[in-house]
Amino acid sequence: MKQVNVNEKREREKALVSEMIALYCRKNHHTGGALCPECQALADYARMRSEKCPFMENKTFCANCTVHCYKPEMREKIREVMRYSGPRMLFIHPLVVIRHMLETRKEKRRIERQYT
Repeated sequence: MKQVNVNEKREREKALVSEMIALYCRKNHHTGGALCPECQALADYARMRSEKCPFMENKTFCANCTVHCYKPEMREKIREVMRYSGPRMLFIHPLVVIRHMLETRKEKRRIERQYT
């Protein structure tokens, strides 16, 4: 598999999370094009956490990380966004969703092997 530049990976993650938050906000808060203040705060927070992530080179997804850097209330909000937007992203970015599913499966197997 092609080795991805860390900055490239970081920017791709920030863009994808922002898009997922925007989808969630549009459909749940009926804001049209702009984010509501709560979703804008979550998007800013998620971008800031991605910017400071020291594990970006090796990590797959934040949910699989051993260090959870989100505050508990923000972590719950981003989970809610992911639960809503994740399945709907299949219609927007199908290749990203398929890659996510494959990487998740691979990471689960790696973790299982590590503890057996």
